[in-house]
Amino acid sequence: MGTLTMACFASLVGSKSLDFALKLAGAAADKGHKVNLWLSSNGTMIGKAHQKHLKDYSTAEKPVMELLKKGVEICTCEACALARGIQKTEAIEGIQWNAMHWYLAKIYNSDRVLHIGGE
Repeated sequence: MGTLTMACFASLVGSKSLDFALKLAGAAADKGHKVNLWLSSNGTMIGKAHQKHLKDYSTAEKPVMELLKKGVEICTCEACALARGIQKTEAIEGIQWNAMHWYLAKIYNSDRVLHIGGE
């Protein structure tokens, strides 16, 4: 099986990019691929633990935890998260925090790379 590295540069509200990235990562992991997911820009918001789940506004904490259990490596851009007021202590356990060099190293060792979002 191959290695897939994805970057999610999603808008926070009104975008399906985050949902798509999580579903694609899960499907690839289920097929036995190694998956790396880099969260940048507003995509870093899904890495925050204990967000309030409202009827019409869901959070991604549950799908993210499922991906981590499947062995998907998820890393959030530390600078992007801090710029949005998210501290490392507020992150979902298992999500890595790093700078862009993490993502670049993963790209270098991947068979395929996808950039999702950027609206």
